[in-house]
Amino acid sequence: MHTELLTRHDAQGLATLTLNRPDKLNALSPQIFVELRAHLDAIAVDESVACVLLQGAGRSFCAGHDLSTISAEMDEAFAAETIDALERLPQPTIARLHGHCLTGGLELALGCDILVAAESAKLGDTHGQWGLVPVWGMSVRLPRRVGYAKAKELMFTSRRITGRQAQGWGLVDHCVSDTEIDALIAGLVAEIVANSSGTNRIVKRLLAQAASSNYQDALQFERTLPFGLPADMAQRMAKAR
Repeated sequence: MHTELLTRHDAQGLATLTLNRPDKLNALSPQIFVELRAHLDAIAVDESVACVLLQGAGRSFCAGHDLSTISAEMDEAFAAETIDALERLPQPTIARLHGHCLTGGLELALGCDILVAAESAKLGDTHGQWGLVPVWGMSVRLPRRVGYAKAKELMFTSRRITGRQAQGWGLVDHCVSDTEIDALIAGLVAEIVANSSGTNRIVKRLLAQAASSNYQDALQFERTLPFGLPADMAQRMAKAR
């Protein structure tokens, strides 16, 4: 009987994607990426989804790349493009990090907008430990999160850092106890879903454009209302009158 390696559950505007390989600490296999890509493609065009949560079943978020698939079954380009697709999702995305969040798992988490870690989390980039090099975006996304100096330190040492250290470095946005993480995420989701989904989608596109533009060009681009206005603007404004 086939077991889904990645499941989707929808409720009240939130789509929760769960890495479901707990016996392997959710190590990333080719099939996980196939299933993840299918879910991401479906969510990207699903207007009922206002927010996406990515999490791991069992003791860890994700221990990283399944080393047994390297130079064998894994299509590295497809894996990298799937993380790109996660980053490009029109909806705000949250990564729930507990236990292991290493290397490929960290690269996956960095494709999300908001990272929330439990105190149990251990984060790190272990490419150097195994004589590997990143191809899923670590050298690009990590320094944008923590700055080049801290990214170099993490990547050169293969050090694991705690959730609290990761928060101090700016690698994650929040760190709370394991017993508090679900309540914190529920609060974040509630605030996001309460807002205009159209506004959030437009803001996400504007931020992505600004990140790849120079300062003045980004300012001018925003002023042209390039993505229009949210469909629910009039309805929401009417409530304020």
